[in-house]
Amino acid sequence: MINKRLLIKNLLSHNDENSFYDKKQRPSLHNKEGKAKFLKHVCALSNSNSKNNSYIIIGIEDEENKIIGVDFFDDSKIQNLVNAYLKNPPKIQYENVAFPRLPRHKVVGLVTILSNNKITSLIKNAWKYKQGTVFYRRGSNSMPTEKNFEHIDTNKSIVEAIEKNASNNIELTLNGVFDFIEKHKDGYDPQYKVFNEQFVLCWAGKKRIINGETFYSRVDIELVNEQVRLFFSALDDVQISYNNQSFIITEFIFLGIANSEKLYPLEKTIIHFKDNGKHDIITELLFEPPKYDSEILDHIYKNSNTIVSKITTKTPLSVLEHEDVLRLPTNYLICSLNGFVEAKEQLKKVKSYIKNLEDKTTYLKYKEAMRVLRKVQYS
Repeated sequence: MINKRLLIKNLLSHNDENSFYDKKQRPSLHNKEGKAKFLKHVCALSNSNSKNNSYIIIGIEDEENKIIGVDFFDDSKIQNLVNAYLKNPPKIQYENVAFPRLPRHKVVGLVTILSNNKITSLIKNAWKYKQGTVFYRRGSNSMPTEKNFEHIDTNKSIVEAIEKNASNNIELTLNGVFDFIEKHKDGYDPQYKVFNEQFVLCWAGKKRIINGETFYSRVDIELVNEQVRLFFSALDDVQISYNNQSFIITEFIFLGIANSEKLYPLEKTIIHFKDNGKHDIITELLFEPPKYDSEILDHIYKNSNTIVSKITTKTPLSVLEHEDVLRLPTNYLICSLNGFVEAKEQLKKVKSYIKNLEDKTTYLKYKEAMRVLRKVQYS
């Protein structure tokens, strides 16, 4: 079993990016250019490593090789993007790796690209990259190849040695449990459970009772053996259950207009631990968007657009409009779920403004709204 935190450290010890790993400061999958560049690197690393895994590390300041971290990224559908654009797509996985020195909401993203011994290429245009292009790695650069590209096995022994040196052990596991408990001891009720005598899973959250049922907020769940954070929530409410082989997370969100907010099931995640030392993570979207009166939604949408227009043109807001800014993420989320196709783009226009507000709750709601819309879109 590989300790992913140690693996990242071992990869970063090769200070310069090379033909088996790349590093980025942050993911840029929200626009066409960012998606295309990500696909280019996946394609190039896959083609240059036909016999071994390759990696992209996200949350690294490039010049000083400094670990700065990124927000938790829970998009398990990232494989869909690769499958949609690449011929002979490799299997990839995105994992959130905890580092004790980072703030609680920050992780390092680790993209693992599994070798498939096939030549990967674009099956359709992506930004400025043309259909049929084959990329490969030349040092730290992802380059379009010559016409007759052939795999060259140059990294297998190097990567095997790096992965072997990242093997987990009892000391790393115990240190991981102690680190987790120490970091969450104030008000988060940290707990742990051992599955199949192999996997140590820690979780913590703020407990509260709603209508007689137990929920947790600000939940943090970590598979300590691999130092991988499996789940993190800032605002939503979560129910947790488990048996001898599975750990089950059911995620809820508060949605509503004015004072009519209700809890809606969003997604169920089942972490199933096998006897062969492996585990599966299965997700099921449960969300059924609430429907509202079209006239009320039309009024909310127009009012929200007026506020966005004032912010983008730097026109002063009224006292009431300042208060309405706090509801923009939820209002636009509801509008988007009810057929207002431009609502998401309108909300994006004020991301910087919301991010710079003194009260960070609104920005958390912004990220939550975008996450819900991404899940609904992929499903």
